[in-house]
Amino acid sequence: MTPSFTVARATRASRLGGVIAVALVLGLASFPFWADAGWMRDFDEMACYFIFALMWNLLAGYGGLVSIGQQAFFGLGGYALLVLGNHAQMNPFLAVPLAALVALAVAWPVSRIAFRLQGGYFAIGTWVISEVFRLSIANVSAVGGGSGTSLTALRGIPRATRESVTFWLCLAGATAALALAYAVLRSRHGLAFLALRDSEIAAESQGVDVARTKAFLYLTAAFGAGLAGALYFLGNLRISPDAAFTVNWSAFSIFIVLVGGVGTLEGTIVGIVLFYLLNKLFSSYGTWYLVGLGLLAVVVVLKLPHGLWGFVSAKFDLHLFPVQRRLILPEKE
Repeated sequence: MTPSFTVARATRASRLGGVIAVALVLGLASFPFWADAGWMRDFDEMACYFIFALMWNLLAGYGGLVSIGQQAFFGLGGYALLVLGNHAQMNPFLAVPLAALVALAVAWPVSRIAFRLQGGYFAIGTWVISEVFRLSIANVSAVGGGSGTSLTALRGIPRATRESVTFWLCLAGATAALALAYAVLRSRHGLAFLALRDSEIAAESQGVDVARTKAFLYLTAAFGAGLAGALYFLGNLRISPDAAFTVNWSAFSIFIVLVGGVGTLEGTIVGIVLFYLLNKLFSSYGTWYLVGLGLLAVVVVLKLPHGLWGFVSAKFDLHLFPVQRRLILPEKE
């Protein structure tokens, strides 16, 4: 018997968005051949913020696991890159994915501790774990102690080559992170994440392995955070515990996701663009800039609970990265 309905996932907007995304990535890939070095450094920094915010959105926006300590894995990724490059004499460019894997490996035992906590206790507990890492690494003289150290493994590499390769790695990392998140959310794991966010008890009653799903989600986010950390300090050339494990990474990511649209991939893109513009225009105002970001976040949350993209998506039924399934009924003759 032929079914009287069909289930679709792609939309006309998503097909057009895919074409635009490919064109945009190709255009950005040409930056090292003609763009100013300052533009590339700005992109490198924003790409790292984007990857980190995207992973936080995956963890909290889709899985309901609100963490304010993901900078623990960001810092671990950066320090793993330092150790692999300076001490293991590995090419720093090739060490970037390995540094992310180190963060992933550390996240496994850490998750066993963090998941003993629930709700607000989990959020605070992740921040405490991050502080433990910061204080521990600050007492290791081999990696510079509390004052930090430089990535000397890049010595001997021409500046133009270093900046170009770093830019391409950041572009590849951001593109891969978005593609990975999109693929995961469109799989059965994505459905499990949403069920987990709504209710762990209900999800388990429907056959979702809650413990395994939470572990998979946490480890994926840790890997992405470690990748962002490795890329950031590859371009920054210097690392310190205060810079690597600062809670500002989580604070800015929460701002990006909440203002852009929590629980949407498009929202993270909108949020990072807005954050970049605000950073370029108002960061010179110091603490007033931070106060302004906080006030803007409060206003958006109160007026647009689903963020800027959530408002646009609901008003125009626009989905550039659709992960939901849409039921299409046959037209009546």
